Amino acid sequence: MSWDEAFASRYDEWSAHMTADIAFYVSLALQADGPLVELAVGNGRVAIPIAQATGQRVIGIDSSPAMLDQARRRAAAAGVELELLEGDMRDLALAEPAALIYCPFRALLHLPTWADRRRTFERVAAALRPNGRFAWNAFAFDHRIAARLDGVHQAEPVPHTVRYAVGDNRVDLALDDGAKSSLWWATKNEWLGLLDVAGLQLEALYGGFAGEPFTDDSGEYVFVARP
Repeated sequence: MSWDEAFASRYDEWSAHMTADIAFYVSLALQADGPLVELAVGNGRVAIPIAQATGQRVIGIDSSPAMLDQARRRAAAAGVELELLEGDMRDLALAEPAALIYCPFRALLHLPTWADRRRTFERVAAALRPNGRFAWNAFAFDHRIAARLDGVHQAEPVPHTVRYAVGDNRVDLALDDGAKSSLWWATKNEWLGLLDVAGLQLEALYGGFAGEPFTDDSGEYVFVARP
């Protein structure tokens, strides 16, 4: 997994603009009949509203101790119960099959290789109830955005610079304070191929969190799949 623990200290600021996804994942959780699991739970940004809306305990898995500590403190302040586990999503194993497994804020893009993603998808498929759902979102690579942002210092949401390594499908994020993280993008067909090899079926592909149709101009993949 590509994540510098120093990034955690600026995560609140980094993720502050991302709010549209919360209602989407809450709506899926409200339809789920059984355990709820968030991969890459981070600071609980999505898990806490889901726990509040459903009244259920949410299982949150993350490889970052610093992010889990933030989630633990935020959940306590919000008066909700999260079961927070340090672990790698590639090794997902649950005591009870889940009704919903979701991975927000493009966190699957921290997995660098096809093999990493295939293993994760297969673990998810094995961990779902027969009527369960798997949901995630990821950006659709846009060469125009990459050309505009590559190497350009940006002040918002925190001072940082983005570098694109097109040959490796990689985006490197470097904060001015030295914290670093990387993302590896995938195409629509690569995501669909992962569903196929894991034995999952596509339920929906949206172009946004309001259920917009996915089109050639969409900048976001929002996927929902079933066993």
